[in-house]
Amino acid sequence: MIRGGDIVKGTCLLQKGQPYLVVEREFHNPGKGTAIARIKMKSIKDGAVLTLTIPTQQEVEDARVDVVTCQFQYADQDHFHFMDNESYDQHEVPITADTENKKYYLKEGDSYELTIWEGNVIDIRIPYKVVFTVAESENYVKGDTVSGATKPIVTETGLTIRVPLFIKQGEKILVNTETNEYVERVNS
Repeated sequence: MIRGGDIVKGTCLLQKGQPYLVVEREFHNPGKGTAIARIKMKSIKDGAVLTLTIPTQQEVEDARVDVVTCQFQYADQDHFHFMDNESYDQHEVPITADTENKKYYLKEGDSYELTIWEGNVIDIRIPYKVVFTVAESENYVKGDTVSGATKPIVTETGLTIRVPLFIKQGEKILVNTETNEYVERVNS
């Protein structure tokens, strides 16, 4: 059990018999009465969004999840394959509609955190920012457009994003994985 006042972004709570990840939390202290926490949660299993208002002193059930760091090995038609960095256990994560878009952020050999609930992997935590190599890019001549112009590129994982015109094939770029936006060029 966890008190409403102790809930932070990233906490896993058990609601309706399934784990929910807290994605937003806001405290409100009305001058009179009890302080409350407004919480927006997303189901880790099916992506459903749930909003709750909890008094800060009230206890709610937290989901007992394990977070393990695993190396991404490869993906086949049906599963992503990971290996636990400490125990060398293998984890297969089914490719579903919810996890399919994560394939663009998984790079073979890189480590990711897996959230495990009741023995099953329920989430792959993608870092907030990831470095990618530009695999495909069109060349633009200086002066083609006004300042701030962008062009589409494709990374080594197949992710397509828009970047400034000066980015060339083979360069490394930093990408915000929550917004799919270019952040900066990375010098190797």
